[in-house]
Amino acid sequence: MLAVVTIVGILAAAAQPLAVWVHKRQREAELRQALRTLRNGLDAYWQAAHEGRITLKTGDSGYPPDLDSLVQGVPDAKDPEHRKRIYFLRRLPRDPLADTSLPAAQSWGLRSYDSPPDAPAAGRDVFDVYSRAEGTAIDGSRYRDW
Repeated sequence: MLAVVTIVGILAAAAQPLAVWVHKRQREAELRQALRTLRNGLDAYWQAAHEGRITLKTGDSGYPPDLDSLVQGVPDAKDPEHRKRIYFLRRLPRDPLADTSLPAAQSWGLRSYDSPPDAPAAGRDVFDVYSRAEGTAIDGSRYRDW
């Protein structure tokens, strides 16, 4: 009986690091999916703006002013009655590595069209998003660089 308990203890001790690794891998997959969803929404907004479906002011980049615009929608400029809205996302995904008390829109780091890629900063539009998580991924890359 003592030998069985010892063997089970050894197997449990060996399985714990594996369980932690599996959990981290799952959160990284969620982060990749959320970033892909947001990127598709930002690109769809830009495409609609350059097709003339969204009214742009002089100097606008064609990207949304904030992430909430992707969910709340914008008026369709090609609708003569101005009743239709264009929606780009059903819901805003949150950064799975961020603090859970933050709203989804505040869980992401934002980069405007005018900011350089090596020093992303928020501005008058949302050109790109990134995770604010300080950790590194299983492959050794930083989450902020995804």
